[in-house]
Amino acid sequence: MIKGIDVSHNNGRVNWDAVKSAGVKFAMIRVGYGKSNLDREFYRNVNGALSHGLQIGIYHYSYALSTTDAEKEAAFVIQTLTEAGLTANKVIGIFYDMEDADGYKARHGMPSRQALTNFCSIAVNKFWKHGYVAGVYCNKDWYCNKLYFDQLGGCALWLAEPGKSKPSIKCAIWQYSFKEIIAGKTFDGDFLMK
Repeated sequence: MIKGIDVSHNNGRVNWDAVKSAGVKFAMIRVGYGKSNLDREFYRNVNGALSHGLQIGIYHYSYALSTTDAEKEAAFVIQTLTEAGLTANKVIGIFYDMEDADGYKARHGMPSRQALTNFCSIAVNKFWKHGYVAGVYCNKDWYCNKLYFDQLGGCALWLAEPGKSKPSIKCAIWQYSFKEIIAGKTFDGDFLMK
């Protein structure tokens, strides 16, 4: 297993020297959220991770409530990565973050399990079309009860399942902790499952 963290502007300015010194080998970096919102720290995080020799992956937090929303989100991700020069050979993959951490989907009428799966399918297929490894991020509840993962063409799974000694579901990336402390800052900790 290869140790990593995931980062967004919610982590503030990341001390990449400290991250590298902590034995972190890769970073999953949020590109944005919703249809066109760029993460304020995206470019700084990409440059910081790459300049310290870390591999990077990309994730996008979905607010999709319709197939049109999902199409716009996926197009935004590809456009941003293209503009940043982050071709498929430069990233571990792109993961579509499918959860409802802030209750937005619930407040706006949670889409059906099939609809949520369809949104993931739209994004994953768009990423594949552009040559990227593609996947979905979710927790075990979403994997088992909110998505039909078997309909997603064998895409990669980034599983959020902290507090276990190993993931209960086969996954490409395992988010094992929400409390990885590095130089006094808290990150989500991940393992690339090799």
